[in-house]
Amino acid sequence: MKFGIGIDLGGTRIKGTAIDTDGNILHRLYMPTFDGDGAVWKHAVADTVNDLLEKINGSDSVVGISAPGLPSHDHTAIVYMPGRMQGLENFLWEEFLQRPTYVLNDAVAALIAETTSGAAKNKKHVVMLTLGTGVGGAIMIDGKPYLGAFNKAGHIGHMVINDEKDKDVTGMPGSLEECIGNCTVEKRSKGRFTSTHDLLTAYNNGDALARDVWLRSVKQLAIGIASLTNILSPETIVLGGGIAEAGHVLFEPLSEYVDEFEWRTGGNKVEIVKAVYGDLAGTIGAASFAMNKAYQ
Repeated sequence: MKFGIGIDLGGTRIKGTAIDTDGNILHRLYMPTFDGDGAVWKHAVADTVNDLLEKINGSDSVVGISAPGLPSHDHTAIVYMPGRMQGLENFLWEEFLQRPTYVLNDAVAALIAETTSGAAKNKKHVVMLTLGTGVGGAIMIDGKPYLGAFNKAGHIGHMVINDEKDKDVTGMPGSLEECIGNCTVEKRSKGRFTSTHDLLTAYNNGDALARDVWLRSVKQLAIGIASLTNILSPETIVLGGGIAEAGHVLFEPLSEYVDEFEWRTGGNKVEIVKAVYGDLAGTIGAASFAMNKAYQ
């Protein structure tokens, strides 16, 4: 049999899955990233791949790497990743892992998973937003991921919501990532909370500051989504990443704000859905991408 190993390289954890050609998840693994030490997390990726290969007896398998940043046109490496994951840029994973390996942006990988067999299955015009440490994004037009010139399309987290706020890692002021990404919770709450999890715990307990910070962030997300509907007119927007796991605490106020801002020509409205694969979407999409590249 043929298998795909998918690795999602995040700022906090390395996630890995092994899948078969039907997309069935056979095994999964999690490991800390150790973001500050490139040598350590590169070998942690290798260990994860080898552990998964051992579980499936290694036979005919390829590897997909889902990572932040912009991939090369031949999908051999991430060629641009500002600010994080030192040592990731231009690192050739196939040479390091000694097996066929394909690299793609993490949000694009999640989009592939969700449109292949997940929350947006059989949809042709889709936008994916991954809400986590930062905000990632990916676009599907006419059934194909759209990367644009320089493979940069889909970095929705860097769209501007408020030009009077601080610049993000790309130099954009008041970006969507600054508005709702976990990386800015402490700044948004004036030091009160250090994670979205802590913010939402306080929100659910009726804390007034937490409510103000959270609902402002959700409103800004809704403004971003409404803007996307005007520019791309997708039929479905999929929300993934750790923050999407907030469930109704996110989706109920978000729906109300989108009702306020979306321009609904002819009564048409975008469908907003939660990703099916959760934190494994990047791994499944990366494995599927690698198998499509290698076996078709």
